[in-house]
Amino acid sequence: MVTKVITISEVNRADALREAGKVIKAGGLVAFPTETVYGLGGDALNSASAKKIYEAKGRPSDNPLIVHISSMEALPAIVEEVPETAKKLASLFWPGPLTMILKKSDRVPRETTGGLDTVAVRMPVNDVALDFIAAAGGYVAAPSANRSGRPSPTAATYVAEDMEGRIELILDGGQATLGLESTIVDLTVEPPMILRPGFVTEEMLAAALGEVVKDETLLREDSGQAPKAPGMKYRHYAPKGELVIVRGREEKVTACINEKLRTGRAENKKTGVIASDETIGRYEADVCFSIGRKNSAKAAAERLYRILRECDDEGVELIFSEYPECDDEGVGAAVMNRLMKAAGHRIIDV
Repeated sequence: MVTKVITISEVNRADALREAGKVIKAGGLVAFPTETVYGLGGDALNSASAKKIYEAKGRPSDNPLIVHISSMEALPAIVEEVPETAKKLASLFWPGPLTMILKKSDRVPRETTGGLDTVAVRMPVNDVALDFIAAAGGYVAAPSANRSGRPSPTAATYVAEDMEGRIELILDGGQATLGLESTIVDLTVEPPMILRPGFVTEEMLAAALGEVVKDETLLREDSGQAPKAPGMKYRHYAPKGELVIVRGREEKVTACINEKLRTGRAENKKTGVIASDETIGRYEADVCFSIGRKNSAKAAAERLYRILRECDDEGVELIFSEYPECDDEGVGAAVMNRLMKAAGHRIIDV
């Protein structure tokens, strides 16, 4: 299979979206831009399409897919009911980077939901994504458009790197603006539970709903329990090189990382460091990557996946990251969630 890439412009937009919609309706796969990361889309109501998504990604089939819709009117057909909590959150955060888990209707095949009786639903804010979903029939199942376990792509070039020859079409809509996947909240439990942190924060959800709780568990890969949301169970977001986080007082972190960099170079490994704007000049790595200014969770979120991909582009074999100094209770929680999973929870305290 030859994967076609279309760069979206005002001139070709309508034709490109019509073509992409036809691919989905015919059972094919299309990668498309959203405000979070690029998605790998298939017909959410077609079990064969869901199987193709899992195959293209190399993704375990018990890892649920998110169904993307382009209007609130589409929601009732794919869920048993639309609870008041969902209506409230939709009025505040849709379109936007929030995924809600609800009881599914019979229209949604279990292949799409990872065998569960629940379905994860989101309405993105990206205009190309919304128009594409509508052109595709209104229901697009889409995980991130990367090979399973790899960093999620925030640009079409990284989609092509992973998906060339595996899917029919890539819609290039430019750089994703947020850089991290959506917040996932489970509305089938009481109180509602956050399964994946993101730009819609715990504080924002609590202000809307009252009490919300966070899922504090991490399912092991050998667990027999099915994950209720993407990214809960399997290793995610990882670069090809070994990534380790170092946490502690600034001067101790710098000394520890530089010592380990020297050891890595003595073993003929190409080394890299992920650090803040303020500290990046202190390191002796072969390649250094700035994740932004200290306490800037938004910058860290926007840059993290791109940096992990650039580590691969540079052939970095051993990567050390500072522990980002950003709000652990806001967007910073989402940054740390992704960074910890990328590192396989390898962390050194100094």
